[in-house]
Amino acid sequence: MIQRPYIGAMRFNQTGAISAALGGLFAMATAIGIGRFVYTPILPPMIEALGLSKSQAGLIASANFLGYLIGALLAAIPILPGSRRAWLLGSLAASALTTAAMGLSEALPAFLVLRFIGGAASAFVLIFAATMVLERLAEVRRGGLSALHFAGVGSGIVVSAALVAAMLGMGQSWQALWLASGALSVAGTLAVAVLVPSRAPAPLPAGSQARAALDPSLRRLVIAYGLFGFGYIITATFLVAIVRGAPEIRALEPVIWIVFGAAAAPSVALWSRVAASLGIPRAFALAAIIEAAGVLASVAWPTTSGVVLAAVLVGGTFMGLTALGLIRARALATGDPRRALALMTGAFGLGQIVGPAFAGIVSDRLGGFTLPSLVAAAALLIAAALARD
Repeated sequence: MIQRPYIGAMRFNQTGAISAALGGLFAMATAIGIGRFVYTPILPPMIEALGLSKSQAGLIASANFLGYLIGALLAAIPILPGSRRAWLLGSLAASALTTAAMGLSEALPAFLVLRFIGGAASAFVLIFAATMVLERLAEVRRGGLSALHFAGVGSGIVVSAALVAAMLGMGQSWQALWLASGALSVAGTLAVAVLVPSRAPAPLPAGSQARAALDPSLRRLVIAYGLFGFGYIITATFLVAIVRGAPEIRALEPVIWIVFGAAAAPSVALWSRVAASLGIPRAFALAAIIEAAGVLASVAWPTTSGVVLAAVLVGGTFMGLTALGLIRARALATGDPRRALALMTGAFGLGQIVGPAFAGIVSDRLGGFTLPSLVAAAALLIAAALARD
């Protein structure tokens, strides 16, 4: 008689944890997998149709990441009005609308504004979804489900990449690709609204956010995270353009971004297991080294094997690094983890702002992405050294 209510409550909690993790998956798929990364497979037809230079393409990407940085800083404000769920859903809606609106203009200034707003929205989604979902999973001791939450990015990349490839195969314009991606994002937003309930956060100890920012390990991790943001984003932004620019591998263009996303989807579960064995700092360092090898493969080995290896290595590590970094920051934080997550997201965003603009300018001048990729790989190796305790 005593055990039945307890078992019922436990089952309710487990169901709630799975629902929260699935909600996190859809949130990450919508705002990050689609909202941020669908630009990569749509970029080549945009460049071809509009005559964009690599510098302009990099500037558009950097505008998105500048928005991401500003959004991360704003999301750290402890007195934001309204509920966390309202901010999450509002940010998802903004991401969906700005994604669709990219197909309604051909002007560079409009692209910059839309991608800036979309970037800010994606940062809000990342921070609020991670805070709500990881908090819920910690309460019911189901931290392993965080892998499902973070798998949303890879899942969103795969689904949107398949959508883009299919529509390109039917001869659809780049504008139609953005509109369809926006519609897909609306569906993801509705799924999050159903799966993520409104819950009041636990009260916070006074002064906890200030102490989190002073932790030396957190400082090193923030710097490493910023270098990681710079190190992966050049490949993540221009991989499809690199493939299109090489006649011997151009046939891979419709599928290479699907390979990238497919490698990303299970990567958090894989790197969580590695972290359980080595510890998060060493797992982060190992993933950064492997990612550096993938970045180099994208330009040093311009063959089918080389570009597929690059997609697998970078796709298979960047979300693992993202998750390990955020989980480590949350562990180093005291009280509300939002400030630590915002510091990480801000550093990450700064690295992403510099990366595409730098790569685009250098590519226009030197005619390729070799030098930017070498610099990116070096940044990842430095990140590995900083993160390893």
